[in-house]
Order: sequence, then C-alpha cells, then structure tokens
Amino acid sequence: MTARKITGYHVFAVFALAFSIIIGVNVTMAVNAVRTFPGIESKNSYIDSQTFNERRAAQEALNWDLDVALAAREIEVRFDDGHGPIQPQNLKAVLGRATEREDDIALNLIYVGGSHVAPIPELGAGRWVLRLEAEAEDGTAFRKDVKLWVTE
Repeated sequence: MTARKITGYHVFAVFALAFSIIIGVNVTMAVNAVRTFPGIESKNSYIDSQTFNERRAAQEALNWDLDVALAAREIEVRFDDGHGPIQPQNLKAVLGRATEREDDIALNLIYVGGSHVAPIPELGAGRWVLRLEAEAEDGTAFRKDVKLWVTE
C-alpha cells in the first residue's frame, strides 16, 4: 500500500471547505436574526431614557392595578384604581409573541361590567405578551406589557 502525498491543492481544498461551512453558518444565522427582528422600538433611545423616570413615576402615581384573564377564545382586562374598576381613555391593546411582531393581533377591547373584553383567536402554545397603552383622565400615559403563558 502506498501512501498518498498531500499536496498544496489538498490543503487548500480542506481550508476552503472548512471556511465555506463557517461562512455558510454565519450567513444563515445573520439572515434569521434580521428576519425575526421586530424593528425599532424607539426612534431615539437616549431621549426616551431622559424622561423614563418621570413617566414611570407619573404612571405609578395613578395607582392602577391591572388584572388579565385569558380564556379559550376571550381575553379580559380589568383596571382598578383602589376605589373600584375604571375605564381608561384611548385604550389600545396588542397581543403578540414576545420575540416577533408577525403574530401580533390588535384587540378591540369593549368595556362590559367593569372589565374590558375582546374575542381572540385560538393561540398557539408558548409565551405571549399583551401590550397595553392607555391614558388617565388627566392625560397621564399608562403602558404595561403583561406576559402570558399559553399551554395546549
């Protein structure tokens, strides 16, 4: 049996194959990361950070308590200010996945008997986030993300 001689072409082919695999995996990971990125959350995070503490203090001063109940085909959101249920102004709600905006569902919450109720489609198992935005009567903004876990 004769030993095969390793030439420069063999070494080049091994290096080219190894680096092609590495580059291919990197490109695949980068494409998947960019495709699932939900986008810009804030136009200028520095400016937003300058007023964060004031906005948070104003929201906490409202003393609103939030209760969310998830049923098979319905979601119920109840706001309470310590004196009873309240009906905030300009209520917006979006139900979606925590990591992507593709499955987002804009909810049409209707005030019924002290709670806001909206029909929802059947949700897949996993983590969901209810993103709420509302205003108090004095114009104070209220924002809250409620994490929900759905099991099959």
